[in-house]
Amino acid sequence: MKAVTLTEYGATPQVDDRPTPKIAPDAVLVRTRYAGVNPVDWKVAGGGLDALLYTYFPLTPGWDVAGVVEQVGVAVTEYAPGDEVIAYDRMDTVQHGTYAELVPVPVRALARKPRSLSWAQAGGLPLAGLTAYQTSQVVEVSKGDTVLISNAGGGVGTFAVQICVAAGARVIGTASPAKSDYLRSLGAEPVAYGDGLLGSVRALAPDGVDAALDYYGGTALADLFELTRSPARVASIADAAVRERGGHYVFVRPDHAGLTALGDLADAGHLTVHVEREFTLEEVAEAWTASREGHTTGKIVLRVE
Repeated sequence: MKAVTLTEYGATPQVDDRPTPKIAPDAVLVRTRYAGVNPVDWKVAGGGLDALLYTYFPLTPGWDVAGVVEQVGVAVTEYAPGDEVIAYDRMDTVQHGTYAELVPVPVRALARKPRSLSWAQAGGLPLAGLTAYQTSQVVEVSKGDTVLISNAGGGVGTFAVQICVAAGARVIGTASPAKSDYLRSLGAEPVAYGDGLLGSVRALAPDGVDAALDYYGGTALADLFELTRSPARVASIADAAVRERGGHYVFVRPDHAGLTALGDLADAGHLTVHVEREFTLEEVAEAWTASREGHTTGKIVLRVE
C-alpha cells in the first residue's frame, strides 16, 4: 500500500510502499478516501509530542480518516466490510497514521460517515469537530447562553460556532476582519482580535458572556476570563494553565458518541465542513506548508483514493 512515511523526526515526508497493517481484534482496517490535515500532524513529525507518545519509525502521520471498511477484527460486530466510516484515529503510540491507503482503527474511535457530507468534508471533520464538541460540552453550552469563541475563524473555531449556534446560544467570535463575513454566515457576531477586544465584546455583551472557548491561547486567554462571569465556564485547548484559574483544559479524545453527534448535526443541516484546500498524498509537504502558515479558513485535506 502507499503511505506517507518519515524515517526520523524532522525528515522530509515521502510516499513509499508499506506492508498492510495488522488488525487488532477490536479494530477494523479502513481503505482511506480522505485524510484531514491538522497542525498536530506536522508537530508530531517534528518530535513535538515525543514527551507524551511513544513513536516508532518509519512513521506514517495523520489522525483524521474517512473511508470504507476493508476488513474487521475477529471481535468486531459493529461494522462490516463496505461500511462508510470516519474516525479520529489517535492511539497511544504513533506509527500507523491515516496518511495511507489502508489504516487500522480501533472501534472506539469509529463512527458512521455522515450521509450529507462529501468524502473530502468527512475527512476534515473528526479531530477539529470533536475538539469543538468536547470543549463546548465541558462548559455546558446551552440555549440562551452568550458564548465567546477565540479564533472563531480557524479549523476548530468554525465547528464550535456551528455547534453552539445549533445549541441555541448566541455566539461572539474573534477573528481577523477578513473572516467577518464568513463568521456571520455561520451565525456568529464577529469582533477583531487584538487590542480593544475587551471593549468590542462589552459593546455587544455589556454584562459579559456566559461561557468562553479558547482556540488561540496567549494574552487572549486573560481577556476571556475577564469577560466570562464564571471561570468554570472557560475552556482552552491552547494553554493548560487555564486550570490554575478555575477553567478547563481539553486535549481531544477519540469518541464514538461525539462523532455520531457531529454526524447527526451535519445530516440535520446544522453543521458543514468548509474544505478550503485539497492535496494528494504526494503533495503532503505543500499541505503542511499551508497548515503552518495558519491563514486557512476551514480545513485542509489529503485525497488518498
